[in-house]
This record gives sequence, C-alpha cells and structure tokens, in this order.
Amino acid sequence: MATRVRRRPTDGQGSTQSANQGSKQNQHAQRKTVQRRDEPAPLIPVLARRVREVEARVSSKGKASPTNRTKFLVVALLMRSERSRVREDTSIPSATRADLLKRLDGIATILAQVAARDTSLLTLLDADAKPGPAAQQMRRDWLLESGAELAEEDLVITAPEPPRPVVPPQIAARQVMPQSVPSRALANPFLTPDLGRVQNDYLPNRLAGWDLLSPLYRAFEQGAGGEAASMDLPPTPQIDRFSPPGSQLMVHQSRFLQSVQEGHRTFLLADEPGLGKTAQSVMAASIAGTYPMLAVVPNVVKINWAREVERWTPQRRVTVIHGDGNDVDAFADVFVVNYEILDRHFGWLSNFGFRSMVVDEAHFIKNLQSQRSQQVLALGDRLRATTPGGNPLLIALTGTPLINDVKDFDAIWRFLGWIKDGKPTAEIVRRLDDTGHTPADRAFYPEARRAVVDMGIVRRRKVDVAKDLPDKRIADITVELDDELGRSVREAERALGRRLAQRYRALLAQGEGREEDDEPDTALMRRVAAAELRSTSAEKGSDNVFSLVRRIGQAKSTLAADYAVQLSHSVGKVVFFAKHIDVMDAAERVLASAGLRTVSVRGEQTSKQRQEAIDAFQKDPEVAVAVCSLTAAGVGLNLHAASNVVLAELSWTAAEQQQAIDRVHRIGQDEPVTAWRILASGTIDSKIAELIDAKQGLAARALDGSDEDITSGDTLQVDALVALLHDALVEPGAA
Repeated sequence: MATRVRRRPTDGQGSTQSANQGSKQNQHAQRKTVQRRDEPAPLIPVLARRVREVEARVSSKGKASPTNRTKFLVVALLMRSERSRVREDTSIPSATRADLLKRLDGIATILAQVAARDTSLLTLLDADAKPGPAAQQMRRDWLLESGAELAEEDLVITAPEPPRPVVPPQIAARQVMPQSVPSRALANPFLTPDLGRVQNDYLPNRLAGWDLLSPLYRAFEQGAGGEAASMDLPPTPQIDRFSPPGSQLMVHQSRFLQSVQEGHRTFLLADEPGLGKTAQSVMAASIAGTYPMLAVVPNVVKINWAREVERWTPQRRVTVIHGDGNDVDAFADVFVVNYEILDRHFGWLSNFGFRSMVVDEAHFIKNLQSQRSQQVLALGDRLRATTPGGNPLLIALTGTPLINDVKDFDAIWRFLGWIKDGKPTAEIVRRLDDTGHTPADRAFYPEARRAVVDMGIVRRRKVDVAKDLPDKRIADITVELDDELGRSVREAERALGRRLAQRYRALLAQGEGREEDDEPDTALMRRVAAAELRSTSAEKGSDNVFSLVRRIGQAKSTLAADYAVQLSHSVGKVVFFAKHIDVMDAAERVLASAGLRTVSVRGEQTSKQRQEAIDAFQKDPEVAVAVCSLTAAGVGLNLHAASNVVLAELSWTAAEQQQAIDRVHRIGQDEPVTAWRILASGTIDSKIAELIDAKQGLAARALDGSDEDITSGDTLQVDALVALLHDALVEPGAA
C-alpha cells in the first residue's frame, strides 16, 4: 500500500477527497491544518503523543494490550516513512532537518525501550511487518489528524486475503471437482471475513541467534530418563458428557477429549494401536465444533473411519471420497479421503474451508520430498490461513512417529504448525526462552523435550491403560475391494445369490413352501442352502460359497498385509493368520517388500521346522511377523511375544477363530491382546463375521450350562447362504 503524504496549501483551501470520509473528519483535518500551518513535519507531534501512550501502558501493566500493539506497529511504520520524507525533502533547511530527525530518533528510542519491556513487540519493528485492517484505519486517521492529504486508494481499508495454494503442475491435469462441491459453495456464498487473526509472533531473547531445531531433535534422542513423552492431561471428567447413547469411552479417551474441551488444538496422538485413536479424533471435532473436518487416511481403514464417525457422532454426516468423487456429499460434516487419490482432489480440498484435519498413520508423510507429504503439509498450512483465529484442530495419528530417525518428527511437526521454514514456531521458542537455558547448557535438553511434548504429544501404551481395557478383544477393520478382483468378487456373489433365488422360486412354485406377508419362507430357504452345500460343483462359470470365500480372502490379502505392516511399525511383533496358502504367500511378499522379516507356520512343515519358526519369532527381535495357517497353527502353539493378531481370513467356526487368538492370549502374555479382523465391505464376509460372533455367544451359554447346542461350521455355512439368498429375494427384480 503506497502512502503519499503531501503538505496542504498554506491558504487552507485543500480538502481530503474520499467517498469513505465524512464531513466531520474533513473539518477535523482542516482545523489541524490551520493549527499546524507552519509546522514542517506535523505528523511528528502525533507520533510522539501516541508512543507515550503505549509507553505508559506497558510501564504500568508490563504487557501491551491489543490496541496498544496496533498503535506500536503504526508508530513504527509512520516513523520510518516520515524519516525518509524529511531526509528527501530539499525544501527543509538543514538545521530544521537535523532537528526533525533528532525528534524522530527520540520516538525510535522510546519504541526500543517499550519493546525491551514487552519482547513480543520486537517483531512489530520489522520493516516487513504488514498492517492489518485495524492498523490501516489507525494510520489513515493519524495522517488525517496531522493534516496530510491522502490519495483515494489510501483511504480504503483492505483485509489481507489468505494466499490460495498453487496446484503443482504435475498434478494440475488430474484435478477433479465433485458435482456437489460447487452446490455447497453456492448455498453459503456470504462468508464473514476473519479480522481477528491471532498474534503469534515472538522474537527470542536469550535464544536469539541459536539454531534450535537440531537441539530439539537431540533432546528426544537423549530420552528423558524413563519419563513418558506425553503431555499432562486434565483429570477424567466426573460425568461422561462425551459418549453418545449406547457407547462408552474409556478413561484415557475421556482425558484426551477433556483437553480438547479446554481449548488445546494441536495433537500428535501416538497411542498404541487398539486404544481408540480414531474414536478420539472423531469426538474431538465434535467437542471443538470444528466442522467440516477432513481425514486423510490409508485406504485399508477408509470404510472403518466412516463407521467410527457414524458410531461416535451419529448426528453428523460423513462422506467417503472414492475415485473422482462422483458420489461425494459436499454437505457432509466429515470428509474421508485416502492418500492414493489425494492428488486428484487437492485443488477443491484446499479451498473448501475445513476447520479441522486428521492425518491417520501420519508416519506416511515422513518423506518431505514425496508428493503426498507436500500435499498434506499444504493442506495444513491452508487451514491455519483460513480458519477464524488461525487455530484449527489438527491431529496427527500414529503409533510410530519415529521409524528410522528422530528427524521423522519433522513432517509431523510441520503439519501441526510447530515448526516452519526449518525453525520452531513462536510458541515453542517462547517456551524454550522461559526455561532460562540455552543449548550450551545440559539442563536445556530435558526442558526442551518437555516444551515440545506440552505442545500436544499424547502417548499411551496398552500396559499403561490396561485396567481400562478388556484382556482380549476383537476389532473389525472393514476394507473396500475397489480393484478388478474386488469387482469380480461382488459379481460372483450376486450370481450365487441369483442361482439360489431361482431354485427357491422353482420349489415355491411346486408348492414346497409358503410365504406369508410377502416374507420368504425361512424353512425353504434353509433347504435350498443345505442343498447348495451338498452339491459337489457349481454351475459352469459360477462360484460356490467355498470358492467365493476363498476369492474374498485373495482380494483382501494385500490390504490385510498392509495393515500388518502398519501394526508392526507401531507395536512390534504381529501374528498374521490366513486360511489359504495363496493368501499367506501374497502376504509374505507384501511384508518382504516392506523390509520386514517373517517366519511361516504351515501345514506341510515338519515338527522341527515349525518349532524353529516359533522360536525365531519368540526370541529373535528382528523377526517382526509370523505368517500362520489358521488350521495348522491355530492350536498348541505359544506366540505370546506378540499381543496383536491380524485375521486376514475368517474361519467357519467361532472356536477356530478363538483358538487362533489364544496362540497370543495365554500364560506369559503381560499385555491386553487385540485381534484385528479384516472384513471386505459389501460382501458375504461381513455377514459371516456377524454369524461367528452370534454363534460364539451361543457356545458360551452352552458351556455355562445352557440348553443351547454348540453349532458346527456346517450350520454357519447354511446361515451365510440363507442370508445371501434372502438379500437376492428382496432385491428389486430378483428372479
């Protein structure tokens, strides 16, 4: 903004021309002009009076108020411009010029003294400091008070517009725009500008000139003598006001959410897997009221994220972004996108107006040169630039923030706004200054570590919260089969359902059953399902239930192995169970490509080979994953070196599933055990899981003295086919 200050004519006939300036202000300016007709620099008395006001405030209170901060900035800006004008004005006599410059130096001295008392003002002395709307108005009013004549453009107050992100050329051609996104923008075209940006500038005092980032890394390398890297959290709320009806948060989750309620807004949530990080993130957005929220997640947990939103915040709408986003609901509250397609949606996501953002498995962005890392960091910067107050809710989720080096923190800290341009940001520097130490002092490092941790690092282990957890639990991870194999599986399932429906209709037409109130005949459906099981072969080109389930396992194999890789990075050893050899083979290829050492326990091994594999898993810290056959390794083995199990394929009995989990959950296990069951969305896989859980409950009652029979795998297979047949019969146009 160029400012032109011109002396008014001595006859006092000039006047300020501006549509925005009222006659009262013009009259005031004219009176000042008459009073200072002979003053060669009428602005100097105005600046001297204002700087004394700021000095008095800081002297009495020790800190400048927001209004006095603005005054301080405007005095500094106008002092510099007035000094340049006086030096360049050849009409001013030399003696007068020297006197005027001396008076300006006096103002500069007062500014320096005030900034020494309140060091947060030092940054406002920077020549590049940009005046906001309030400072622009104050500058205009002071110039008019001094009798200056301003150009019309200098009378206009402009709010700074946040910079719009530039879509990198390499992904510009791939940008897509979901149809509903412009509709949402049109539905709310009037957005209130944010004129109250939080002031976060800080110039270091004792630490001026120090490189602080390397010492911060070193502080974490040195550790903390057993102290956990977790910020102090508020006590558990006495009344649970967070949990929705039908669900119950655990104590450690409630304490995290209490911190959000008290105003904390940036977190590296590094809880171990199985402690409900997704639920905490979903609830945090609700408590903070920071909608819309963007969640950037691995593909394997995308559907699970949507279900967690629906479970913990049922009053909110969630949309999952697939492919080009043709089915995106732009009026949703939570948007879930996976890393693999983020580049296609980067443009509209950058300008959508999100108020919170979660990055799941945040160690995925540790490579700052990668495209996805740069896009995630750009989105985080965008939220800080556009969120009112500049304080969005930002959460990085990872059980393994450090994989190779302490500098793996770098990208996560950048996303959270803790470092910028290779330096810690103002809040961390202020905390470090308050320690009273420099990196030359040994005492600096534990204090520096604590300063960063208090910015929002939260780390809880299973053993730390064991009293809040069941000793053994099953967590379902629903995955989407969106490749060609997945599409063929769904078509095969529909074909099997149609074949069963045709047999049912044929028997019904022969009078073999009877429907009431348009509801299918349950007994007849079970007859059809049982006959399907007895059949030795399916129709040409079709699958039976066994080949269908096997194909689902093959389609899930890579996703299940990917999840095992993530778990291994987070918690160490993992046991991976599959039913079929080809699924085990595929998993071992994925694990090997991720650089993980594995052992295999299969049916064709000799007893010696099997025991060698088990011993290696139990005793060798370099062996990360045991890939096991659900039938061959499901009984008689001790694998308690791990506390996490991945069930890549489902068994046909609850007992077989439980036996597999109990290879880990047994004497010698000192941590709660979590079994991660990988389920294929939109397939019979999910129905089989429901049936297994139901049969397990029946079996427990039978063992406890109930009259219920323990059901067999054949019964579960019939039930699964009945469910498939029922869906085919109730679908529109079912044959």
